[in-house]
Amino acid sequence: MAVKLYRCSVLWAKSSGHPCWRVQRALDEAGVPYEIVKETPLLRGRRKAVIAGTGQSKLPAIQLEDGSWYRKESSEMAEGIRAGVLSDRPPAP
Repeated sequence: MAVKLYRCSVLWAKSSGHPCWRVQRALDEAGVPYEIVKETPLLRGRRKAVIAGTGQSKLPAIQLEDGSWYRKESSEMAEGIRAGVLSDRPPAP
C-alpha cells in the first residue's frame, strides 16, 4: 500500500500557493508513491478520517503505510518531504 495523500477535491488547482498542490508536487518530486484521497474543500467536519488521524480537519494530511499520520503546515510538509522525512521515519512497533 502506498501512502495516502488526503487533499481537497480541487485537483485542477496547481498554483504554488495552493497547500494541497504544494505537498502533492513535493511527493512527485521526491518519487514517493501515493494514493489521493479527495476530501471536501468545505464542510471540514466531514473529514472524519483526517480528524481521527490528526486531531484536526486541516488539509493536506498524509497517512503513512503503517497507519500513522503526518500533518504540518503545507510549506513545512513539502520541505520535510524533499528532505526525506517520510523515508527516515522509524517503522511502527
